Amino acid sequence: MRLTVRNTAGLQLPAKSKDHIQWDDDIGGFGIRLRQGGGRSWVFQYKVGTKQRRITIGSVSAVDINKARQTAKDLYARVRLGEDPASDKANAKIAVSETFEAIAHRFLAYQRGRLRPRTYPDLERHLLKHSRTLHGLQLAKITRRDIATVIGAVSGDATSNRVRTSLSSLCSWAMGEGLLDQNPVVGTNKREEKKRKRVLSPEELRLIWVYAGDDHYGTILKLLALTGARADEIAGLRWSEISQDLTLVTLPPERVKNGREHEIPLSAAARKIIEAQPRRTNPDGTPRDLIFGNAQGPFSGWSNSKNALVERMTKATGKPLPHWQPHDLRRSYSTFSNELGLAQPHVIEAVLGHVSGFRGGVAGVYNLARYRSEKRAALDRWAEQLMAWVEGRETNVITLSRSA
Repeated sequence: MRLTVRNTAGLQLPAKSKDHIQWDDDIGGFGIRLRQGGGRSWVFQYKVGTKQRRITIGSVSAVDINKARQTAKDLYARVRLGEDPASDKANAKIAVSETFEAIAHRFLAYQRGRLRPRTYPDLERHLLKHSRTLHGLQLAKITRRDIATVIGAVSGDATSNRVRTSLSSLCSWAMGEGLLDQNPVVGTNKREEKKRKRVLSPEELRLIWVYAGDDHYGTILKLLALTGARADEIAGLRWSEISQDLTLVTLPPERVKNGREHEIPLSAAARKIIEAQPRRTNPDGTPRDLIFGNAQGPFSGWSNSKNALVERMTKATGKPLPHWQPHDLRRSYSTFSNELGLAQPHVIEAVLGHVSGFRGGVAGVYNLARYRSEKRAALDRWAEQLMAWVEGRETNVITLSRSA
């Protein structure tokens, strides 16, 4: 029969039936579905290959029969043209749920255990804080202009470029997951960054050491100054990475920027600092392998701790130091060790864990020397020089140029 307002009003479920569809004679696949409990809805059903597809147009009480009939006609026409309306509708629902924010959380979950401890928080901040204006947009509909607007609003050339890199990493991953056909970050402009050349003077090194204190941040700064290590290498330092006699740190490849195991000899001053650290426990009472930090991961309170240190120094000296950051300690170690002749350049590079330059190319293949004794002597000389500046005394270090 042809479904009308009158004849559908009196339709009842057949005896012993919980679900029944009464089909319309005019439009193939159009019908009214009756369900136990009183549910009544307009439906359209069609076949794709050997599979039946069904679309619910709407409840009888909410959708007028004439509108339901017109919708069924449109769907019927689309099926005749070879389309699959049910699949399109399902894909549309999936696409709507694939917002930038939802995909960003999936990407962060994927990267959480893969990135270095200090790198992950940066990625999380770039995607969840700096890119907040993208959160409600469907990932597949984000344009190059949307990306350019986000990175253009970030203050600081270096930070802007890091946000751009994080967005590009997310989009490249999404392409591999079949969520994007192209990377909208490609073609956006990078800002020109000024390379940092900050080398802390002996007096600045002394002030930082004196006012750093003995909390986690201050202790990390002192070890950075003594070892020339990277900030995250010390912030994530573990007892299991230190020899029993506290004379050597051995960082595994996954904790080193170049992906190679790196050994850092500890001078007497560095050993004294390590010895003073208590053996902490986790919330569950198990021994904590990480030396610094109170949460589950390594130390992470860089900004607040540095602000407190700057405030202490400014209050004591009457003026703040020109802008500096923990990485400048590493650059200062390298610069002074070279200028003062505390070690040969290739030994200083080995202390820093660099593989480019003196061990790049063919040399990197054949020269596998660790320079253990040379590195230890270099860091011992540097520790003596640094502590002489800190304590305001003459140094008794013998440089290579003087010994020659």
